Amino acid sequence: MGCALIPHYERLSLWHDTAESDWTQRPPLDGDAEADVVVVGAGYTGLWTAYYLAEADPELRIVVVEAETAGFGASGRNGGWCSALFPASLDTLAGSAGRAGALAQHRAMRATVDEVLRAADAEGIDAQAAKGGTIALARNRAQWSRARAEVAHARAWGRGDDDVRLLGRGEAAAVLRATGTRGATYTPDCAAIHPARLARGLADAVERRGVTIHEGTRVTAIEPRRVRTDRGVVRTRTVVRATEGYTASLRGQRRALVPLYSLIIATEPLPPETWAEIGLARRETFTDHRHLIVYGQRTADDRLVFGGRGAPYHFGSRVRPENDHDERVFARLYGALVDLFPVVAGTRVTHAWGGALGVPRDWCASVGLDRETGIAWAGGYVGDGVGTTNLAGRTLRDLVLGHDTELTRLPWVGHRSRTWEPEPLRWLGINAGLRAMTLADAEESVTRMPSLIAKAAGPLLG
Repeated sequence: MGCALIPHYERLSLWHDTAESDWTQRPPLDGDAEADVVVVGAGYTGLWTAYYLAEADPELRIVVVEAETAGFGASGRNGGWCSALFPASLDTLAGSAGRAGALAQHRAMRATVDEVLRAADAEGIDAQAAKGGTIALARNRAQWSRARAEVAHARAWGRGDDDVRLLGRGEAAAVLRATGTRGATYTPDCAAIHPARLARGLADAVERRGVTIHEGTRVTAIEPRRVRTDRGVVRTRTVVRATEGYTASLRGQRRALVPLYSLIIATEPLPPETWAEIGLARRETFTDHRHLIVYGQRTADDRLVFGGRGAPYHFGSRVRPENDHDERVFARLYGALVDLFPVVAGTRVTHAWGGALGVPRDWCASVGLDRETGIAWAGGYVGDGVGTTNLAGRTLRDLVLGHDTELTRLPWVGHRSRTWEPEPLRWLGINAGLRAMTLADAEESVTRMPSLIAKAAGPLLG
C-alpha cells in the first residue's frame, strides 16, 4: 500500500483527529513467514490477545497483520463506552449455561471495566478515561415502564443497587438534565474513554513486548494453521481471527457476521455554562430507553459525542468507506441531541463519522479455539466491544496456552451462532427490523404505551 492514504487516517473520526498519534503505517509483511501465533486484525480484540499472550509467554513469536493501521476500524472510532454490557441477556446465557454460568459471565464483564483501566494505566496509556457509570433516561411512560422492569429483572437475578438502580426524576436530573425525563436507571460499570488513544497505546505496548505488527497487509483467507495475505503466507500453530465488522470480507465468512453501521456526531467544545445546564459532571455516559439505540458521552475536552443506530444494512454485507457517512442519519442524530438538550441548538458539529459493527445471527458474542484446525476467534460484540474485547483477549490467552481457567469456562466460550440468511432475505429482514424500531419509538410517543411493533420485531434484532 502506498503512502498516499496515510494522511487521511486522522480524518476518519474525532478520535483519530485527536489521538496525537503518528498514523504512518508500520512496515507490511515482506513475503512468506512463520510464527507461533498469527493475529488477524489490529483492533482491540487482536491487540489485547497479543498483549496478554506476550505477557504470559515472552518467548512466543506473535505476529499481528492488519489491512490498514492499528485502530482503523471500530476500535478507533466507537462511542467511547468501556462498559460491562454483553449483547446476550442473562436469560439467554442461562438457557445454555444455567443461572450460575450466566452470572459468572456478568461478573466477568463487570471486572473487565476495571481491568481495561488498570492495564492502560500500567502501560502509560492516556485514554482520557473517567469511570462515571451510565445513566439511561426514561422520557415517556413506556420507557419508564421498561426502566422499572429492567431493575426488577436485575433484582430477580440477585443484582443489587451496586450493580444497577432506579433513579427518580430528581435523582436523574442531578446527573443529566434532559427534556421530559421521568426517571432513569444507573449503573457504575462504565468508563468514558478516548478509543483511538487506547488502541494506539495498545499497539505500542504489544510492540514493546516483542510482538510484530504488519500494517498495510490485507488477509484474503484464514486456513488451518495458515494465513494468506496479499503480501505472502504466514504459517503458524494458531490463527486468531479478530476481524469483527470486516469478517464478511474473508473467504468463506460472508454470512458469519453481518456489518451493521452505527453513526456518530461530535460537537465543538461546549462552554462551562452549557455544561452547567446539561450535567454529566463526572463524565457519565448516557443513553435512554428508546428502542433504536442512542449513546453519548462528555469528552475530556468538553465536547458532546452522540451516536446511534439507524443507518441501513448494505446489501451483500458490503463494507465501504462511503458507508461511514449518511447525511440523513447525521441530521436525525443532531435533531435527537437537540431534543434531549435544547441548549445545544445551533452548536457546531465538528466531526461526523461511522463504522461497521459485527453482528451474529443470534446476537450473542463468542470466543473459542478449534484445536483441530488451530483457528481461534472472538467477536460478534454488537457494539459492546470496548470492554468485551479485553475479556476476549484474556480468554484467548488461556485457550491458546491450554490453560483451564474460570475464563475458559464462561458460557460464551465455544459458542457457535448459526449463519445469516442468504441475500436478499438478509437485506430485507435486517432493514425491516431497523425500520420497525424507528416506528416503535414513534408509536410510543403517540400512545404512551409499550410498542406492539417492538414486541413483534424484537426477535429479529436480538
